[in-house]
Amino acid sequence: MSSIIKVTQVKKNFGKQTVLKNVSLTVEPGTIYGLLGANGAGKSTLLKIITGLLKADAGQVNFGEMIMPKAQIEIQRRFSFSGQQSSVDDVLTGFENLTLIAKLRHLAHPQKIAQDLLTRFDLTDAANKAAGSYSGGMVRRLDLAMSLVGDPEIIFLNEPTTGLDPASRNDLWKMIRELKAKGKTIFLTTQYLEEADQLTDQIGFLRDGEIVATGTPTEMKRLAGSAKLQLTFADEATATQAAATLATYRVTAIDPEALAVDLPDGNMSSLTILKQLDDAGMTVVNFGLVAPTLDDVFMKLTKGVD
Repeated sequence: MSSIIKVTQVKKNFGKQTVLKNVSLTVEPGTIYGLLGANGAGKSTLLKIITGLLKADAGQVNFGEMIMPKAQIEIQRRFSFSGQQSSVDDVLTGFENLTLIAKLRHLAHPQKIAQDLLTRFDLTDAANKAAGSYSGGMVRRLDLAMSLVGDPEIIFLNEPTTGLDPASRNDLWKMIRELKAKGKTIFLTTQYLEEADQLTDQIGFLRDGEIVATGTPTEMKRLAGSAKLQLTFADEATATQAAATLATYRVTAIDPEALAVDLPDGNMSSLTILKQLDDAGMTVVNFGLVAPTLDDVFMKLTKGVD
């Protein structure tokens, strides 16, 4: 499958400060690509370069056979961009916001387009209310609806659920999944690791201006290490004794009465560990398997641990 977006060896400096150095990534059509990284890693700068809002110092950005910025106008007709700051005009109604965007895109029947999108995003009841009176979740839905005017092939979402409550966030996730199901390609930046885990097909982790890891959410979690067996004991003395008994494993103290034991051979190792403790006469009050999360990956990669 040929890529729809290909970034090759992109560099960007601001004065003496290097923001991006040799960044390369590939996005396949009809997928959701998630760009993760700590604040200041260079995510917004990279997004601006990809979308033609900022010129790279070196490297190349391809949309299929077209090169940004040589074919900037043609490329920008193919995508929409929804930034961290909403593009919604608070004075205009939801209907007026959508109609305005349709007119700016020189589309036929702008009012019908607006009405169809209001229905699709469950905003019909608020169509004639000023957008400034909308809740945060409604504003985000309207902003996403505005980004779909003209039926773009590619959608860039820069931290789309920032500030939303869990219910509104889940609603937006559902809409993003529906867009993917319709064949849209989505490039997503987010600070919420659960969001990346739930939505993305591929993740790139940006640290200090470089992509330091890439893969599916499952592949990325493997970077955090193996699953762990969490054990709770009746008292600190038993936990200390258990740690000594399991000296051949990597054991971490969670608190005085609890341990986490790495499972190098997968979940089946847990049975061996529990039997070993039972044979030694130590009672485990509680136990459970804990799988690595993207939070673990984020912490490891942010700290630059190899």
